[in-house]
Amino acid sequence: MIMDASINVAMEPFRALVGDKLPESQRSYGFSTQTFLIGAGAITGSWLPYILSEYTGVSKVAAEGQIPDNVIYSFYVGAAVLIATIMWTVVTTTEYAPEEMEKFHNTPVEEDKPGLMAIFKDFANMPLTMKQLGIVQFFSWFALFSMWVFTTPAVAQHIYKVMPGDTTSAQFADAANWVAFLFGIYNGISAVYALVLPWIADKTSRKIAHAFSLVCGGVGLLSIYFITNPDHLIYSMIGIGLAWGSILSMPYAILSSSIPARKMGVYMGIFNFFITMPQIVNGFFGGMIVKRFYNGEAIYAIVLAGIFMILGAISVLYIQNNKEKA
Repeated sequence: MIMDASINVAMEPFRALVGDKLPESQRSYGFSTQTFLIGAGAITGSWLPYILSEYTGVSKVAAEGQIPDNVIYSFYVGAAVLIATIMWTVVTTTEYAPEEMEKFHNTPVEEDKPGLMAIFKDFANMPLTMKQLGIVQFFSWFALFSMWVFTTPAVAQHIYKVMPGDTTSAQFADAANWVAFLFGIYNGISAVYALVLPWIADKTSRKIAHAFSLVCGGVGLLSIYFITNPDHLIYSMIGIGLAWGSILSMPYAILSSSIPARKMGVYMGIFNFFITMPQIVNGFFGGMIVKRFYNGEAIYAIVLAGIFMILGAISVLYIQNNKEKA
């Protein structure tokens, strides 16, 4: 919980900086470039447990209730990289002064009362586009959280034929390592897709580009149910990678065109609520649903995730935004 909260707190200022420092016409490219860099880092992070166990001899199995060494060491490396890159950004990135922002956006700088009341006021007065994006985000991030939590047991049970509840066997470890490798695949796909996503948005619209990507992700998640050869899961990761690349960029590009420039940081922070809330809901009820309604078969959580991703795609089409190419 602390780790997830910390990463979310660290990420949102980066998104606000993209909106602050780029004009409207360049924001799709800015957020897509950010997605490319996220994907490049995520590939390394996803593959690190596999690399450590297969090429350096670090143990991939552990006693019941314990975490394998290859996962522990991967977290140590990730923590060091996270701290180093955040510090690099803090030291090297400049921000515009309020007077510069006023001149850049041709809008007056308004004074707000400091404190929580101002944030609550902004939350209550959030633009309609942001509220509608919140629905899309709920479906998308509920699906993503299900994928991150349940893919390993789903693949282990459904494809590797591991019994539900078995998390200590070498066969389960093999499934977990393969899933980690697959997650690197979808992150790689998202990084490449991020480079062409602005072109798709320019030729259609940001909404169409995002809806198309979410449909691809939903189909990719649903396809896992029908696969029996673990190698074929790579094809599922293609659709998931397209969705992930768009989720990390298009909602923010759409949002940034609908909020006041002087409120970019505030609303980007508030927008993070629509990411954390579906994860909290899933965290409380996802495991219970799998245990009581799916008899411990995690593959059905993946199927539900695919359905939610497609519902998110449908929700995108109903977003109202007066900006061109929204």
